[in-house]
Amino acid sequence: MIDPPAVLPESGRALSRLPDPVPAHPLLEGLVEIGRGEFSIVLDAGDGERVFKVVSSPADYFYLAADDRPTGIHFPRVFADHGVVGKASNGYSFRLVEVERLRPVAGDAAQLARLLAAAYWEGCEKWANMGVNRGRLALYHIAQEPPPALPASLVDAVAKLSDFIEEYPVQPDILNPDNLMMRADGTLVLADPVFLP
Repeated sequence: MIDPPAVLPESGRALSRLPDPVPAHPLLEGLVEIGRGEFSIVLDAGDGERVFKVVSSPADYFYLAADDRPTGIHFPRVFADHGVVGKASNGYSFRLVEVERLRPVAGDAAQLARLLAAAYWEGCEKWANMGVNRGRLALYHIAQEPPPALPASLVDAVAKLSDFIEEYPVQPDILNPDNLMMRADGTLVLADPVFLP
């Protein structure tokens, strides 16, 4: 990504890792933890295609499980919502969602991620006087006046994400390098681009 956004998400919050243990659940027994974020734990489903994501943030859950969540080639494929599986130390319920396995960006996907993050950061700086809403405005303007190198499918995805953010009590977070990932075929995926303000 670009500096300083690669160090801190747009919200300015320091990046941390969820301290909770993996909740006890039959679907998670014996699975290997492969990732951990501020509000989630990711476990390998064992088939190379899927992961089980334990989320403790309502923002993550809305993004993955809401009926009107954004869908398309640049959004994670969701296979199943297994519901509440415990309670996190942050006070929210742990929810278990089965999603496609994604990988860190590389190659063309990394170039697109850098381009998107740079356009977003530029928008956040331009709209800094709008405070917490600067990210919303930055996304909206990328969708309306996209950088020429952004493919139409990614512009469409940004527009869908912008619409989703307008409907839910969440803010965008695409500057954290873990929030933009890719499929095995190299498609850039907006893996976890929202947070609760």
